[in-house]
This record gives sequence, C-alpha cells and structure tokens, in this order.
Amino acid sequence: MTSVRVDKQHDGSEAAEDGSGEGYQRGLGARQIQMIAIGGAIGTGLFLGAGKGISKAGPSLILAYAIAGLVIFFIMRALGELLMYRPVSGSFSEYAREFIGPFAGFVTGWTYWLFWVVTGITEVTAAATYMTYWWDIPQWISALVFTVILFGANLISVKLFGELEFWFSMVKVTAIIGMILICAGILTIGFSDAGETASVTHLWADGGFFPKGIGGTLMTLQLVMFAFLAVELVGVTAGESKDPEKTLPKAINTVPWRIAVFYVGALIMILSVVPWTHFQPGVSPFVAAFEKMGLGVGAAIVNFVVLTAALSSCNSGMYSTGRMLRDLALNGQGPKAFTRLTRSGTPLIGTAFSAGLMLVGVWINYQWPGDAFNYVVSFATISGMWAWIMILVSQLRYRARADRGELPQSPFKAPGAPWTSWFALLFIGMVIVMMGIDKDARVSLYCAPLWALILGVSYLVLKNRNPEGAAFTRR
Repeated sequence: MTSVRVDKQHDGSEAAEDGSGEGYQRGLGARQIQMIAIGGAIGTGLFLGAGKGISKAGPSLILAYAIAGLVIFFIMRALGELLMYRPVSGSFSEYAREFIGPFAGFVTGWTYWLFWVVTGITEVTAAATYMTYWWDIPQWISALVFTVILFGANLISVKLFGELEFWFSMVKVTAIIGMILICAGILTIGFSDAGETASVTHLWADGGFFPKGIGGTLMTLQLVMFAFLAVELVGVTAGESKDPEKTLPKAINTVPWRIAVFYVGALIMILSVVPWTHFQPGVSPFVAAFEKMGLGVGAAIVNFVVLTAALSSCNSGMYSTGRMLRDLALNGQGPKAFTRLTRSGTPLIGTAFSAGLMLVGVWINYQWPGDAFNYVVSFATISGMWAWIMILVSQLRYRARADRGELPQSPFKAPGAPWTSWFALLFIGMVIVMMGIDKDARVSLYCAPLWALILGVSYLVLKNRNPEGAAFTRR
C-alpha cells in the first residue's frame, strides 16, 4: 500500500500527503467518519421517496432494498479495497484516471461534481420549502441563508464540516430508531390508535408480498438506488481522515447493518403497523404512519427530520464539490485556481464556485420551476451511478494488476471479488434498463448524451492545448 506521509503546514497544523500533493489536513476523526458513512445512506430518498416505492411495489419494496443494499455493500467493499491501496481525496476520480485512463478520470470527476451541484440545488430548495411549514417566509431567503451558513462551515475547517454532518446524521438515525421502537411497542403492547389493527400479517395479507407482481418490484429499483446515492461519499474523506487505515474499513463494514436496520427494519415495522394500501406517492411513509397512530406531532417531527436530511445532503455537496474540483485541477483537468487551499486546508475557490452555482440554481428553480429544470434534476440519478460503475471497473483492473504482482495487494480486499463486482455492474445495468422503460425516469437518460458531448469536446480542447501533458497520458 502506498504510504501516507504527514507534514507540518506553515500554520503548524498537520497536512496529509500521499504523493499527489493534496495538502489537506486530517481533521476527520473516527466518530465523524462513522456518522458520515451512516448519514450517507439515509436521506430524503427514504423519508419521502419510499412512499412512491410502497405504492408501486407494496411490501416487496423491502426485498428491493435488501437486494440493492447487498449490491451497495459490494460497491463499498470495492471502493474500500482501492482506498486502502491509496487513500486520496479525489477517490474514484483518481482511481478511474489511474486504472482506466485520463479521459475516464476527467469524466468521473466532472460528472460527480455536477451530481453534487444538482443535488445541492434541489436539496437547498427543498429545505427552504420545508421551512414554510413553520414560518411564512419567502423561499429564496431561506435558501440563501442555508447556503451561506453551510458554505461558511465548509470554509472554516474540515473538522467543522464533519461536526455538522455528525449531528445531521444523528438526527436522522435517532428519528428512524425512534420510529422502529414505537412500531415495536404498538405490535407488542398495542397502544395508540393503530394498536388494534397492527400485525405483521399486513406484509402478505393485502394482495400478497408482491401485490403488483415482480415487474412492479423491478420498476422500483431506480427509486431504491437513488435512495442510496451518496453512500460513496466516505471515499472522498480519505485524504482528510485522521487514521484512514482503521476508520474507513470500519465505516464500510457497517453498511450491511445500516441498511438492515434503517431501510429493511424500518419498512418492516411501518408496513406491519400500517397496511401498504394506505400509502400514497409524494407522502412520507413516516408521516402517514404517525397519522395512523394518532400522533399529531408526527408531521412536525418528520418535517424537521427531512429538513435535516436536506441540509445534510447540501452540506456534503459543498464538501465533495470543492475536493473534486481541486483533484481535477491538480491533474491538469481543471482551472489552476481550484488548487488553492486556505490556511485551514479547505479548497476555497472550488467550494465557492460550486456554492455560487447552487445559488444560481435556486434562483432558476424559483423563476422557472418547469419541465426544463426537472430534466436537469433527473440527471442526478444516472450521474451518481456513473461513479459506482467507475469504482467497480477500477477495482477490477486494480485487482488484476495486483494479482499479477504489478501493484501491492490491498490489506482490505473485497470478499468474493471479482465475481461480486461483476454482479454489481450487471445489477446497475439492469437498473439503467428499468429507467429506460419507466417513462417517469427515462428523462434522466436523455441528459446523459448531452453531458457526454460537452465533456468530450472539453477534453479534446484541453488535450489539443497540451497534448504531452500528464493529464492526458496514461500512468
């Protein structure tokens, strides 16, 4: 494994050097890394999106989350193998550049950056909408305030980002565990308005476990995979983790129980208390469950939790976009201005550029909330899965070279690889096919060729300017 050197910055703080000249401070501890990993798998896709999934597939959505969760674990273990070979902040963009080629790294870096910018726009807009539940204030004011606060937190230090993400994730985790315990109490003791009808038989009594057939379950896979987007964010923290060799494997190995508890466990409990036929698209299953229980305060609680989830996603977006832009710039595939760090080791220019685009996006969404903007938003799903594909392909190529003795073996090998990696790739391919069949999700595939054309032209322009540059030659 490539060694990681720790040097002293000019201000006396520690900076991590892995040979790529990253220069970041290792300010994220085990507690923060664990919560970033947990929080990355819990977002609005669960709190809000699960309602649509339940209406489409019924109780079988539980199985969809379980199978997709297994695939996510395969992806994360593939990423973990790469991270322990060479822990860098550029993460999958850097690995794509090394094991697939310069163009793959270029596309991955810029696509993942766009994914988080688009996600940040939608999440900060959603957060402003959630605020109107309590106060009748213009949405643009809330969006502006949230963006400025999160930008400031990311600019001060990586430790403050980690602390914010820790508490954001704590709120989400506490909410889900609280819901599970309440549902367990209803099933065993029978309190609340739902006590008389609550039963695990709801999982198969109302039309069976597959009330919409296997096809209905398959059509929810894109919703399920969307819910898991951002779980790979822990890989971006590699360059700023205090002890990546210990904290990252531990965080990745928690993926199975996180999914088992927060997705599978929560849905089993909710669907046992409230029949699946009571859920509607666009309505949070958590809100619907609280209403069925007769707990009027539930709507306010869920609104606060969803607000927290949106801010957490926007916070993560600002963090990752700055690092991804800097990695591209360090490799000659982005403007040199993005390489600059503040005294506290944060990428000022890249983060400010991304935050500015998020604000512009919020304004566009406010002025023209029509179909054109929805086309852009839908691109988030396919661009997020592109990062997963690059992780898997990079891991397959790395493992082949390591097995031939060309590279050192990773101390954190992905179990079952390469077969598990191939299975994950085939599963993602099936999800993309399902997206093409579903008219509501198909729009995301229309944006991909346009983005690919923009990236292809940009790459050729940069390469023509510096054809012998390191950014355009295979390592």
